[in-house]
Amino acid sequence: MENYSEYKKVFKALGDPKRAMIVDMLSCGELCACMILEKFEMSQSTLSHHMKLLCECGLVKGREEGKWTYYSLDADTISKTKQFFCAITSDKENCICKEAGNCCKGCDENQ
Repeated sequence: MENYSEYKKVFKALGDPKRAMIVDMLSCGELCACMILEKFEMSQSTLSHHMKLLCECGLVKGREEGKWTYYSLDADTISKTKQFFCAITSDKENCICKEAGNCCKGCDENQ
C-alpha cells in the first residue's frame, strides 16, 4: 500500500495556481529566481515563500550562485509523484476498495 501522506505536501503545493505555473516553467529547465519573478505580479518575498514551499515538498531544488538562486525540478520526486498518481488512478488487484471485501453485501438486505 502506498503511503498517501507522503505526497500530501506535493499535492498541496500544486494546489496553488502560481506554484503549479512555476513548476510548469521549470519543466523547460533551470531558471534564475529573477526570471521566474518577471512572469508574475508578486513581490520577491512572495516568490521566496512559493519557492520555499516547492523546495520543502521536494518538487524543486535550488542552488545558489553568487547573489542569485537558480531553481530546477527534482527529477526523483517528480518521478515518484508520477508513479504514485498513476497507481492511485489505475485499476488494480490490491485496490483499497477490495480490501474490505464486498461492502455492499448487506446493503441489499436493508432494501
